[in-house]
Amino acid sequence: MATTEVKVPDIGDFSDVPIIEVHVTKGDTVAVDDPIITLESDKATMDIPSPADGEVQEVMVKVGDAVSEGNVILTLATDQAETEPPSLLEQQEPATEEAPAPTDAARAPAEASVAAAATASVPAVAPTAAPDFAGVHAGPGVRRLARELEVDLTQIPGSGEKGRITRADVVAFVRGPASGAGVDAAAAAGIPEVPPQDFSKFGPIETQPLSRIKKLSGPFLHRSWLNVPHVTHNDEADITEVDAFRKQLDNEAKPQGYRVTLLAFIMKAAVVALKAHPEVNSSLTPDKAGLILKGYYHIGIAVDTPEGLVVPVIRDVDTKGIVDLSKDLGDMSAKARDGKLTPTDMSGASFTISSLGGIGGTSFTPIVNAPEVAILGVSRSKMSPEWDGSQFAPRLLLPLSLSYDHRVIDGALAARFTRQLASVLEDVRRLLL
Repeated sequence: MATTEVKVPDIGDFSDVPIIEVHVTKGDTVAVDDPIITLESDKATMDIPSPADGEVQEVMVKVGDAVSEGNVILTLATDQAETEPPSLLEQQEPATEEAPAPTDAARAPAEASVAAAATASVPAVAPTAAPDFAGVHAGPGVRRLARELEVDLTQIPGSGEKGRITRADVVAFVRGPASGAGVDAAAAAGIPEVPPQDFSKFGPIETQPLSRIKKLSGPFLHRSWLNVPHVTHNDEADITEVDAFRKQLDNEAKPQGYRVTLLAFIMKAAVVALKAHPEVNSSLTPDKAGLILKGYYHIGIAVDTPEGLVVPVIRDVDTKGIVDLSKDLGDMSAKARDGKLTPTDMSGASFTISSLGGIGGTSFTPIVNAPEVAILGVSRSKMSPEWDGSQFAPRLLLPLSLSYDHRVIDGALAARFTRQLASVLEDVRRLLL
């Protein structure tokens, strides 16, 4: 019987990550990969799994503690020699929700909008140099917000447990004194706040909290909308033939346990158009003086879940066929609905597709997922009588809506990109070119 120290494994670029749950106590028996604690980083909720079977001898941490890679979590009596714990990003399947923005679990929606407005003028790409706030008792999300707002955390008294600085503390500091002499964050950014109103004067009301995903994504969507000059270009693709081919593939796939959807074809067509128009697969440099052209094609796919939209990323779309992409989409969608996406699953996209085809609509304006410069919206296809030169014939048309950053993409480029994407969908033989 050996005693093993279980340490926090590789959790990416995070440090001082708060513990929100401890799943074991002294004397518990655990199996390999059983969750022992849950961390809440500024991107996701992550379970730390047990690296081996054994009995818990002593737990070194508690809820509210902040840990980093290498910190000892507990000691475990095992039948094996001590081994290095696996990389969390590579081997765990945590219970997680999309977290595109840092947060404290108890943050109120009003604080989120204030923080988002205050950071509206901050570039989407993080600065290369930032203060580390050494010795300050605050989580990574609070530290990031402080850097974005250029606030010195050492000057802020913490109101949380054991003096921990919360997002509310940072927002209150930015607002200034409540006496009226201070200027709130939104006003400081030149954006007047919407005045509060007592709706109960007009009839019955019920207050429901926003889901965690919506509280997290709201500030990032707000920042993107305020920083990116959005324009949306609409077009249609005649998918009559490709949809017939898709149905054939789908019938063959069902007995094998996966489905073939139109989205796989749209992703492949998008790669063809991105290769032809590399500016659409780019990001602005931090100084806004140049473009970072990306030689990879990782496509983010907006997935509807009970808690809100999350955006897992399908990597290397250019190297995969329709069958492989269909399987990847099925796996990612299942993980998203089950809340098991990892931070790696949700990072690195160079272009994003948001499809409402299963719900409805004729067009919409998706918000660019900055620092990307474009996003494709897909609405429900419809049968329409189209003139073929001699008669009207029923054709299946797919609405496409490309929102883009007008600083990088002009209307002509947007039209060419969307038309090329549509032409590939109209004749999938073009995927071979």
